[in-house]
Amino acid sequence: MKIPVRSLWPALSLAVLSLTANAQTLRVGLGEDPDVLDPTLSRSFVGRIVFAALCDKLFDINEKLEIVPQLATSYEWSADSKTLTMKLRQGVTFHDGEKFDAAAVKFNIERHKTLPGSNRRGELAPVTTVDIVDAATVRLNLSAPFSPLLAQLADRAGMMVSPKAAEAAGEKFGVKPVCSGPFKFVERVAQDRMVFERFPQYWNKGAVHFDKVIYTPIPDATVRLANLKSGQLDFIERVGSSDMAKLQSDKKLKISRIVELGYQGISINIGKSEQSKKNPLGRDAKVREAFELSLDRQGLVQVVMDGEAMAGNQWVPPDNSFYAKGSPMPKRDIARAKALLKEAGEINPSFTLVTATASDAQKLAQAVQAMAKEAGFDVKIQAAEFATSLNMADRGEFEAYVLAWSGRADPDGNLYSFHGCKQPLNYTGYCDAETEKLLAQSREIRDPVARKKVFEQITARVLKERPIVYLYHRNWLWAYNAKLSGVRNIPDGLLRVSGLKLTP
Repeated sequence: MKIPVRSLWPALSLAVLSLTANAQTLRVGLGEDPDVLDPTLSRSFVGRIVFAALCDKLFDINEKLEIVPQLATSYEWSADSKTLTMKLRQGVTFHDGEKFDAAAVKFNIERHKTLPGSNRRGELAPVTTVDIVDAATVRLNLSAPFSPLLAQLADRAGMMVSPKAAEAAGEKFGVKPVCSGPFKFVERVAQDRMVFERFPQYWNKGAVHFDKVIYTPIPDATVRLANLKSGQLDFIERVGSSDMAKLQSDKKLKISRIVELGYQGISINIGKSEQSKKNPLGRDAKVREAFELSLDRQGLVQVVMDGEAMAGNQWVPPDNSFYAKGSPMPKRDIARAKALLKEAGEINPSFTLVTATASDAQKLAQAVQAMAKEAGFDVKIQAAEFATSLNMADRGEFEAYVLAWSGRADPDGNLYSFHGCKQPLNYTGYCDAETEKLLAQSREIRDPVARKKVFEQITARVLKERPIVYLYHRNWLWAYNAKLSGVRNIPDGLLRVSGLKLTP
């Protein structure tokens, strides 16, 4: 006897409802597609958002920027601050079933330091050797005291991957990463989606309330928001600043904002490649000064960010305890800018400003173009997909580059890799012997007052040369389903998936 198709619908609907009740998916909209999903090689901010679900770290930070345990449960410094001993969480396994222990930590730290192309190398430079004290205890030996170390281990330098999987995959590890976080990798379709499934053996599985997480890169902020409003997404990061006011009255959604640890700036090729010699900004510091004086930071905050940012001229915000007050923000001065260009023999200098295709980056490039024109600059805009633009910067194939940095809890994370000679993220090619010496000194000092004095000297030197023209510090702007609870506002701008719940 054949059963009419229509009569199957009630049973099918009940089955679907039952499945939905027992299996929830968290759908997250990202501003870009991340670069490689290997914490040793990764450079992108959105990559760090994804890693929060995939790769646990030795430490994490909380809302107050305090270092808190994750895979390391405690730590102790030696009297001379040249040895850090960590106790490790027991009963932790990687997604391939391999055990997490001191040997795994040793492998990961050494991989961060030695893998070709590593972007963690500078972050762990003072770590000379790693000792396995016992299975649950590991010791890092340093060439000199290194005050930013804990903060580094609370980010990608502290992320742990499976040694077995990393050795087997080699340079292709990022195609199918294996870590120990709450979710394990399933698939990635470039520019379309990244899918992760809950890891049943996760050490803190009681805090995980989703069976799957899907990250979808949507560069256009308007489209991201439309997907959230239509129910296709549960959470979006970097909401368009112009949309925040309207969202406050939407009862189906929640919003949150917090000032970032990092900055929005324009990196200038002053020595990264031969292209710097053809670049009027790269050839002469006077031209760079004129360029900075052509810009109105408060105006950029209003025009580009609708007021959702804090104007600034350094790698930390003006309200940060390490901000160098002796190097204040210069006011816009078109007359002075024109005079400097005349002194430099560059009356109408022309250069190309590379920017990612994200809408906020595009708006900034256009606003800068209009402002600089009043001083005589001819700014051409070249848009490129985010990962492509990073590769261009890495090769020195640019004259100026709109680049945001998401920031780190310790100011060294905003500074050293960008201004240290030959460091992985030094896209500008800036290299100054005295600055290099001061950078090393700042890393050895643990007293905040003494350390700030050194940072003030670094600030004065770097801002005089202007390899990066710092503009402002954005608010992290989030919007999400009002039924989603457990969202934590931490200034690094990363969504922690542990603790999140979606009420039916």
